[in-house]
Amino acid sequence: MSIISNKFGKGLVMAGLLAGSSLLATASFAMPFGGPDKGGCEARKGQQAQHQREDFRAKHMAALKDKLKLSPKQENAWNDFTSASIPAKPAMNKVDRQARQDDFKRMNTPQRMDKMLAMADQRHARMVQRAETVKQFYAQLSPEQRATFDSEARMSRHMGHHRHGGKHRHS
Repeated sequence: MSIISNKFGKGLVMAGLLAGSSLLATASFAMPFGGPDKGGCEARKGQQAQHQREDFRAKHMAALKDKLKLSPKQENAWNDFTSASIPAKPAMNKVDRQARQDDFKRMNTPQRMDKMLAMADQRHARMVQRAETVKQFYAQLSPEQRATFDSEARMSRHMGHHRHGGKHRHS
């Protein structure tokens, strides 16, 4: 009988060791690279991503300007276009997103619908303003420049679609 309880005891010890090691392994995979959260890492990553988007945008706009071969008379229209092309605001950070979610949780369904409609109206107003600015700039271009602009606008639209994994980002 002592042999059976000994085998049983060894089995329990082995099961306990396996369970403990699997818990440790799971915890280590869940932990951020470099150890426990030191605070601010996510914010820094968001800032880096924002800077990368701004750098990409600046390079893209400079390349577009070079390809368009703008005349000095077109510079003001270009400056208006690039100023209006700057995104209205950076993507929401985690704190802002959480605050908005908390606000939505406190609202009843009709209030949430009204809030979503107001946000959609704001996005629509920005899109209308951007379209007007693009039309004004486009009117200043020669037929050759328009063909270049059309080609580049199509390419950047598709590139933006792929940059976000094919998903649209909403703020």
